[in-house]
Amino acid sequence: MSDPACWALFALSLAAATLLPGGSEAALVALLIDGQHPAWALVLVATLGNVLGALINWGLGRGLRHLVGRRWFPVTAAQLARGEAIFTRYGAWTLLFSWVPVIGDPLTVAAGTLGLRLPIFLILVTLGKAARYAVLAGITVGLIG
Repeated sequence: MSDPACWALFALSLAAATLLPGGSEAALVALLIDGQHPAWALVLVATLGNVLGALINWGLGRGLRHLVGRRWFPVTAAQLARGEAIFTRYGAWTLLFSWVPVIGDPLTVAAGTLGLRLPIFLILVTLGKAARYAVLAGITVGLIG
């Protein structure tokens, strides 16, 4: 799996999980349609990239909270407050939805700022993101198969 397409999928998935713009789903679907790689391998690559991006967010929340509010910082104070409110109200289980656009990234940052332990964070984020990619792959393979 060392070809450029897989690395591009990994990079897009990583960027999409941080606060950078990006859509890894379209890349995954395109590679599934291309048929050059097994679906399980593409789901694994996309999941690893996306989880690493979420881990970056957790680290930002953990160590850089004092930077929130600066113009260049990727999370606004309002986004972080919204993420912390959801996280505080519903708990760590909200990380199963860290893949959801708009709320997912602030949730992963909030988990870091609120001091959620890394093993719990990684388990919940990985489950949520892997499930999303697996469902997308299943639908795509089912439609083209």
